Amino acid sequence: MKKTTFLLLAALFVYSSNAIAQKINYGAKAGLNVSNLYGNNQDKNSLVTFHAGLFTQIEISEKLNIQPELLYSRQGADLNSLYKAKLDYISIPIQFKYNVLPKFFLQAGPQVSFLVSDKAIFYDDNIGTLDTDAKSVDFGFNTGFGLHLADGIFTEARYNFGISTVAENPDIKNGVLQISLGYIF
Repeated sequence: MKKTTFLLLAALFVYSSNAIAQKINYGAKAGLNVSNLYGNNQDKNSLVTFHAGLFTQIEISEKLNIQPELLYSRQGADLNSLYKAKLDYISIPIQFKYNVLPKFFLQAGPQVSFLVSDKAIFYDDNIGTLDTDAKSVDFGFNTGFGLHLADGIFTEARYNFGISTVAENPDIKNGVLQISLGYIF
């Protein structure tokens, strides 16, 4: 039910934006995630994973765009070399992109993510794999920059600061560096 509601709201947002937008473009992007979990004193190592998805770029003015995205994003951390926490999300960032120069842009905006899968994969084969008990919804804020390379190709780097806690005991939050390569159709 949550996924259906989300998809309907995302579609409504994209189509209602047509009324105020001067120009709308669509695109796809994929890239590298370097993620970690923050907020407790445990030793953690970053987990290197991936993200991929689609976006709509809505031009508000020559310098300002709004870019809603729909991404699949794997996040998590390697905790104490005991196990890897792998958290898979469907993420919906809404980025406000400001073109500082013709090829250089800054971006910032909120993000809501819906948990699709959560696994704690233990290094001890006797334990195996368990659920992490992560919350089903995660809120964050993104900030970053990017470059338009040529003919619709761009690259960007952004950091997602987790706002809500992923788990209660201990209180931990997501932190994800995303480096993407994308194409605007």
